[in-house]
Amino acid sequence: MLRAGNVGLPNVGKSTLFNAVVANAQAQAANFPFCTIEPNVGMVTVPDERLEVLAKISGSEVILPARMEFVDIAGLVKGASKGEGLGNQFLANIREVDCIVHVVRCFDNDDIIHVSGSVDPGRDIEVINLELIYADIASAEKRLERARKELRTKKEAQIEIDALEKLLPVLNEGKAARSVALTEDEAFSLKGLGLMTLKPIIYAANVNEGDLASGNAYTEQVRKIAAAENAQVVVISAQVESELIELPEADRQEFLESLGVTEGGLKSLIRTTYDLLGLQTYFTTGPKETRAWTITKGMKGPQAAGVIHSDFERGYIRAETVAYKDLVENGSMAAAKAKGLVRSEGKEYVVQEGDVMHFLFNV
Repeated sequence: MLRAGNVGLPNVGKSTLFNAVVANAQAQAANFPFCTIEPNVGMVTVPDERLEVLAKISGSEVILPARMEFVDIAGLVKGASKGEGLGNQFLANIREVDCIVHVVRCFDNDDIIHVSGSVDPGRDIEVINLELIYADIASAEKRLERARKELRTKKEAQIEIDALEKLLPVLNEGKAARSVALTEDEAFSLKGLGLMTLKPIIYAANVNEGDLASGNAYTEQVRKIAAAENAQVVVISAQVESELIELPEADRQEFLESLGVTEGGLKSLIRTTYDLLGLQTYFTTGPKETRAWTITKGMKGPQAAGVIHSDFERGYIRAETVAYKDLVENGSMAAAKAKGLVRSEGKEYVVQEGDVMHFLFNV
């Protein structure tokens, strides 16, 4: 399951945003699976209007959306990489996520004290990023020393050595590891190390309600920093997310449109996360259930089938496949099949966004 970790300084709205997004996910998808694993981890459904359409066509008893895990990681302070504050807990948690959602305060409010005494997104981002970099330097140096010893008996250790020797000079310049061009083998060799600045990052610029549609001077600072890092930005409002919880679902879209936006924070974050990680969705549907499956773009039929069960990948024969749009326009699988729109795809087929698939396999 996809895991995103919320990080940020204290009092930037990180936990408020987390709690609101998780609560909204529950309210917006009341008939979907939802649970809170522990106070700082929430599992949310990935909003997708196509599921209900497919469920009606198939007469499905159950709808099972894709799910995503949000981890609200302990607030950081300067010196976290050396154990200050809850730094050690932070580091352990962040290494386990697939991507980082860095919540940045982009609003003024005299009632909410900023830990540094003023609002300055550039400074705040630098504090967090440097703590991640310092922690990565310590991990990389330790691992490089060990890999050099292993080289005496393991020739493949050279790949990891090459990767670490590329990364360390860049980290020591105060830049993120993700800015370094690694070969596929080098990237794979570092996977187990859990380097935090190697993970994709989304900057969530947390604004007041009135700035949600157009942003403000603070969000422009965030955008400039993100552009230099080739990172993504989502303008989001913990205030708005909290207000949405109080509204009936039927009134939520009208409220968002009154603010000049078309979607809430949950959809924005998930959509951006999917784009950042190169993910897409395919569907299975039938009388029993309609279900969304998350895969990496470029996956072929057998790999996509393996997301359901490893036996499906091993015994893959072919997949009966129809595009979501074609199935909906024709109203049933039988009608789509009669028009030749249901294809039989073999092992080399690259699965497309929105494909509706039925796998045939040998046990």
